[in-house]
Amino acid sequence: MQSIDRAMNVIKVLVSNSSENWLSITELSQECDLPVSSMHRLLKAMSLHGLIQQDGQSKQYGLGNIWLEYGLRMYDKMDYISQIRPELERLMNKVEESVYLSQPIGMESLVIERIDSEKSQIRVYDQLGSRVPMHIGAANKAMLAYMPYNQTKKIVDALLPTQERAAFWDILQETKKKGHGISHSERTEGTCSVAVPILNHFGEVHGAVSIGFVSFNLTDERLDFLIKNVMETGNRVSAKLGYRGP
Repeated sequence: MQSIDRAMNVIKVLVSNSSENWLSITELSQECDLPVSSMHRLLKAMSLHGLIQQDGQSKQYGLGNIWLEYGLRMYDKMDYISQIRPELERLMNKVEESVYLSQPIGMESLVIERIDSEKSQIRVYDQLGSRVPMHIGAANKAMLAYMPYNQTKKIVDALLPTQERAAFWDILQETKKKGHGISHSERTEGTCSVAVPILNHFGEVHGAVSIGFVSFNLTDERLDFLIKNVMETGNRVSAKLGYRGP
């Protein structure tokens, strides 16, 4: 914990420094109130992770390029959500259920947006930032079904035992055939979800839109209504991202 505090202090000093954000190890030691030997070890570790960089000529230290990369990713994600949020709100108002936006990150997906309906007395609640293993839930099945085969296979092989894979591949095949994923009581008993993938202009999986709802008194007509609306939303969102169909 102490190392994290010290590293963050170095970052704050470099960010706030007015002389082009480059400082010598001596200056950093003074600013951070650390011995030069301790600062040297800390800077070496931070450099390995790309958090800082050293100028080859002046030997001074500045922020690493990774901060720019992270910043651009966050900016892109914020812009991405701002494009999609009106469609999510439109869907929520139409179906009067909780609506989610997820993105794949390796072996998991991340819930990056959630809009709850005030008219829904019983809400299916997944926190923003929740991570869900990629083999669980309608949103993840929808994304897996539309990913390249090798990418999906890598995830399936890593998360499922051999004896369960064939049945899971059947589910993914059916999901792609129907154009939507569906889940019943996988994470929470008595809850369901329906989802569709979001595709970008290259036809790549960018995320998924899903509706969470309770299975109590769920009729076939209601389920068809939810599926129809989430599919329409997915098509509009994908079109906004430049997808023009197969």
